[in-house]
Amino acid sequence: MSNTLRLLLSVAVALWAALASAQGARAQSAPSAPSAAAASVGPEYKLGPGDSIRVQVFQNPDLTVEARVSENGTISYPLVGNMRLGGLSIGEAEKRIASALQQGGYLKQPQVNINLLQVRGNQVAVLGQVQKPGRFPLETANVRASEMLAAAGGVTPDGDDTLVVTGTRAGKPFRKVIDIPQLFSNARPEDDIQLTGGDTLYVAKAPVFYIYGEAQKPGPYKVERNMTVMQALAAGGGPTPRGSQNRLHLHRAGPNGQVVQTVPKLTDPIQPNDVLFVRESLF
Repeated sequence: MSNTLRLLLSVAVALWAALASAQGARAQSAPSAPSAAAASVGPEYKLGPGDSIRVQVFQNPDLTVEARVSENGTISYPLVGNMRLGGLSIGEAEKRIASALQQGGYLKQPQVNINLLQVRGNQVAVLGQVQKPGRFPLETANVRASEMLAAAGGVTPDGDDTLVVTGTRAGKPFRKVIDIPQLFSNARPEDDIQLTGGDTLYVAKAPVFYIYGEAQKPGPYKVERNMTVMQALAAGGGPTPRGSQNRLHLHRAGPNGQVVQTVPKLTDPIQPNDVLFVRESLF
């Protein structure tokens, strides 16, 4: 590099630094070391708005920049100005910056290296009744709902059998309810949808029924799929020596909200919020 070109390069970098300082009030400072989430992403990770990166050019320390990808997917870089990096992998972003420096006549064969400092862009939130709720990066471009649910440690014992995925698709609100047992049994592979940045996965608390009276273990219990009164009684440990499975009362709220008491059959289905009362035996 000639002395004249080197001087021009230094002046340009200085002007860019002054401009960045003036605009600093509108942006947070980038971290100096990669976060744990950034260190865990794979090579196919696509940069997104909010991601913090460090750009370095071999043998050109004046071109080292720490930047945050803006909401429209761009960063401001010395000499070449605004560059759109959103949606690119790390390798693709390195090539784009190197090409811009080369085409601008600033460097003949620039060797650009980008480090991901902090992930804020392509993430999804997994909330509710999962073992490890939180935000997770989309490490590749084709992460499925089952993979993300597994990354969150799976559903807790109190979790429901359905997964609700919300987000946006083609600029419109998106919502899909997925049956979790069928999802992992591959009974409906079309439900294992591909996730995009900003999606939220939510597992609600499972509905419960209540058993009391002459039951071995009275209390609330999860309503299992296709559960019957006999199975509900078994979940409560069965009747005590003083109780009888033939003397049951079922309390259930009707459509108008009023509670209706019935004498159920052992084969009747249990519904959420049912209250099963085990009465004393007559003998």
